[in-house]
Amino acid sequence: MADTGATAATPDETDAKTTDITAGPGGVMTDEVGVITGDLTLRTELRSGQVALRVQYKDADEWYAVTGGLAPLVDPADLAAVHTIAVGLLHRPEG
Repeated sequence: MADTGATAATPDETDAKTTDITAGPGGVMTDEVGVITGDLTLRTELRSGQVALRVQYKDADEWYAVTGGLAPLVDPADLAAVHTIAVGLLHRPEG
């Protein structure tokens, strides 16, 4: 599992963390396309006081919102902890 750390910010985004994961049985539910499975990249973004989880198939261009993956984040310093928890929940290579 590769952690690429913080990435360049866009105008709507102040910080982000990304990690390559393998979805377990049942995959990851997304708002746009339903369940996606296999080798994915998870991105945890902080935008306007909200943390948002997004996934993409590894090395793809399209990102999808993780269903239920949006919440207020009071302290931006907590972004790394939220990302670590999300990786722990969604990275299930052994099932």
